Amino acid sequence: MRQVTIHIRAAALQHNLERVKQLAPKSKVVCMVKANAYGIGVQHAVQSFSHADAFGVACLQEALEIRQFCSNKPITLIEGIFSQDEMSIAIAHQCECVIHHQQQLDWLLEHQAAYLQAGLKVWVKLNSGMNRLGFKQNDIIAVIQQLKALGFHCVLTMHFANADEPNHPLNRQQIDQLLQVKQACSPIEISCCNSAAILNWADLHFDYVRPGIMLYGASPFATHSASELGLKSVMQFEAAIIAINTVKMGEHIGYGSTFTASKNMTIAVVSIGYGDGYPRAFVQENFVAIHGKLVPVVGRVSMDMMTIDISDIATEVTLDTPVELWGETRLVDDVATANGTIGYELLCRLTQRPKRLLR
Repeated sequence: MRQVTIHIRAAALQHNLERVKQLAPKSKVVCMVKANAYGIGVQHAVQSFSHADAFGVACLQEALEIRQFCSNKPITLIEGIFSQDEMSIAIAHQCECVIHHQQQLDWLLEHQAAYLQAGLKVWVKLNSGMNRLGFKQNDIIAVIQQLKALGFHCVLTMHFANADEPNHPLNRQQIDQLLQVKQACSPIEISCCNSAAILNWADLHFDYVRPGIMLYGASPFATHSASELGLKSVMQFEAAIIAINTVKMGEHIGYGSTFTASKNMTIAVVSIGYGDGYPRAFVQENFVAIHGKLVPVVGRVSMDMMTIDISDIATEVTLDTPVELWGETRLVDDVATANGTIGYELLCRLTQRPKRLLR
């Protein structure tokens, strides 16, 4: 059997959730489990986050998957519903909706009695400068006041565009707008902090925090590692060596013959490729780890295989030797940097081919 395995450390997931609670002890924690819980598998995440106050997902389809094995935790649809028909389904499954434009508000009001009877909160989104979703400052105050007058329990929510850069000038603009709306709509509950904001701004934790990437043992910052933030690695992504070859100086490796051996080399073929979600293109030299030692990736990554230079540790390697693609020694954030991207993307684009095991 092809050996490509993602080992999920339940204890690390639980530790990272507790780290959030240490940082934001007065806030409720909405664990973000969208995109298959950042690639680890939503069921594994939900089981490990039993002490979460609620879960956050991108869409109703993700919420319904959670409801198959978790019936009691609140779920927030971060992008709200996408059609009027979804509102009655959301209510029936106790899903709280974000509303960020007039049409969603209209759909909510058409289901006012059922929504109120279900006791669900409405998360009203402020567009304070990120310019993706949300009502502008002047509009959102009227929306919230209208909903409160009708008896809705509102949560004012916002998303930072630059929380990973605490000195970015837009942060202050977004914070100021949030506080102005808060004052105009007081009393009201608030949620604005993602992982980076949780770590940066204790005074903005308010009623609900929404951790994502930090729960999964990766860093939201380019300048701080996960371990420096008190987080533990969650995912051990491994594949096996399926062939060992000798390549002579001057010979080429892989598609496009982009790598030329500068000396006689021992090359191992690993059963992993972009068909599993491992990145293909790298802007910097990339490595995997074997027995805690970094080993260079050489040649292009193909759909199902890649090649690594084991010349320096050839005597320690045999067929079926496990290769750490990322985990404890080779961090996912370091692989992402070599790929010119961020850890979020690498985790989320993992396919269903790797076997996921909770331990």
